[in-house]
Amino acid sequence: MNRHLPFAPLLGTLLMVCALLLPPAVAMGADQAPAAAKSRGPVHVEADRMESLQNENAVEFTGRVVAKQDNLIIHSDSMTVYYLSEEEKAKLPAGDTHKMKKLYATGHVELQNEGWIATSDHMEYFEQERKVYLTGHAKAWQDNNIVTGEAITLYLDQGKSIVERSQKKGERVKAFFYPGSETETKKP
Repeated sequence: MNRHLPFAPLLGTLLMVCALLLPPAVAMGADQAPAAAKSRGPVHVEADRMESLQNENAVEFTGRVVAKQDNLIIHSDSMTVYYLSEEEKAKLPAGDTHKMKKLYATGHVELQNEGWIATSDHMEYFEQERKVYLTGHAKAWQDNNIVTGEAITLYLDQGKSIVERSQKKGERVKAFFYPGSETETKKP
């Protein structure tokens, strides 16, 4: 009997996680794909611990998690990557090779990408929509410009963001913009 056999599912899952985080140019030629999708490289994840949750189609990373892909870096205390089941993948349009469904990070979440930073208590990333949802003391800033609220939704391919206030009485969205900032026309 092969003594390495028990590690095969774990290694396969780890390799799948790396492939999961790579958003492909779905059903498009390379010249039609958005710039963000064309330039995606491999994903590198480091953590103190990794656990494969095969019954949940997920992999959980805990302890000072750092995930990197090209210029995007995500830090958190824990991160769970949920991937599509075989049935869900079969329902995708022809040529769509998405494997990841959702990524959930919690605890001291920080995203860094090309000149902007966002922080929160929790983060959900939805692969198909390329949407990031930050909740719990969410902040995003670029240079000296900053926006804060209870929740921030970032649409990565559309360059759009929505900031929402807390439901607590008196809470409001806050934004500070400094004229003359080099990146005043860029948005997270």
